[in-house]
Amino acid sequence: MIAPVSRKQLSFTLVPEHKRIKGFTATQWRIHDLMPGDTGPQVLALQLYLTERAAYRFNLGSPTPRLFLRAGFSGQAPEPTALTASQEVAASWMDGEQQVLDVAMPPAIQLWLEAYLAHHGEAPVEGRKKKRKGAGRAREDQA
Repeated sequence: MIAPVSRKQLSFTLVPEHKRIKGFTATQWRIHDLMPGDTGPQVLALQLYLTERAAYRFNLGSPTPRLFLRAGFSGQAPEPTALTASQEVAASWMDGEQQVLDVAMPPAIQLWLEAYLAHHGEAPVEGRKKKRKGAGRAREDQA
């Protein structure tokens, strides 16, 4: 069996949407025309990592799997720099005050991700770690 490629080029367009909220106008950006290949105005690679397999499975198990785009710092014009299928990675970007846009994952990308997981296996289930007896407790010296 040939290993599936762990990197795919995706093309997309970012479009602004102007919204009125309590008398103020705000611009929100969204991802438009996401498709495999490098023919669009914006192109980024979606790279898969073995360490993110559990996050990929969680995303694929959701009612609407998503892709996440890091688009520069919040409050600034978007500058796309990375794509991920991991909600955990996207959350870490947001913790760093990065602007994160999301879009429904195309069926072709879902199938590619499923093939990647089938080939590399599901992530091992991380159970609770057992403490050694007496670990974390101060020991009394017996004189």
